[in-house]
Amino acid sequence: MSGAPSFKNVEVAEGVTLHVEIRGNGPAVMLLHGFTGDHTTLGVLAQRLSSTNRVVVPDLVGHGRSSSPDSDVAHSVDAMVGHVLGLTDLLELGRRLHLVGYSMGGRVALAAACRHPDRLASLTLIGASAGLAGAQERRARSEADEALAAGIERDGLEAFVDRWMANPVFATQARLGPEFLARARAQRLDNDAAALARSLRGAGTGVMTPLHDRLADCAVPTTVVAGADDPKFTGIAGELAAAMPRAEVVLIEGAGHAAHLEQPDAVAAAIRARMAAP
Repeated sequence: MSGAPSFKNVEVAEGVTLHVEIRGNGPAVMLLHGFTGDHTTLGVLAQRLSSTNRVVVPDLVGHGRSSSPDSDVAHSVDAMVGHVLGLTDLLELGRRLHLVGYSMGGRVALAAACRHPDRLASLTLIGASAGLAGAQERRARSEADEALAAGIERDGLEAFVDRWMANPVFATQARLGPEFLARARAQRLDNDAAALARSLRGAGTGVMTPLHDRLADCAVPTTVVAGADDPKFTGIAGELAAAMPRAEVVLIEGAGHAAHLEQPDAVAAAIRARMAAP
């Protein structure tokens, strides 16, 4: 291992300061967490990758110890792409970055790859999508996310977190045991309720600009990771890889949506293989 991490607060846009964990030395790789997460939720990967890489893990806007401007737009996927690239420049990580994203962070990472392919050396997506292609699907998802955001504001963070963790997509994490689930709940409760509501309204799958029509031109070398026990996202992974010119699928046995939590060694190996590939 590379020793204890260091932390920085970096202003990446007006009113947006990201709290960032940095570990290790070597080629830079940035890890982007999912909705309700923070840098600690990617610690299992950061620890494994930091023996050979400089691993940079920000709390995305509206999460953890990062700021949350009073604007839904500042929490959008497009805004977060700008934050990621700005952080890359401000930390002098190099012109071309290895980028890894999980779930919401995966949508941000894919948007960065589609819009700025020259800035990425490689891309690894974990349980991620390109958004929703159909207008009716987007409308329904936007309405559902608005109801969730209103629920956070009405009922408070604790009720929302318990509802969120009961989502069937996270059911396989129960095999990690009650201590893990208690830590995961505590981490989510450490977020700010209003900030999560803004994130839902700004970065939800229903409101993001879908990326499907840009995938064929996204030539960034890509690995799309999905847990074999997550049927929805194994299907999405296959669709993404088929649409992108330099992409492959890696299915992780014994894992659901958050494959990096359930099988971190296998996911770290997939990331290393992608970064090492010519």
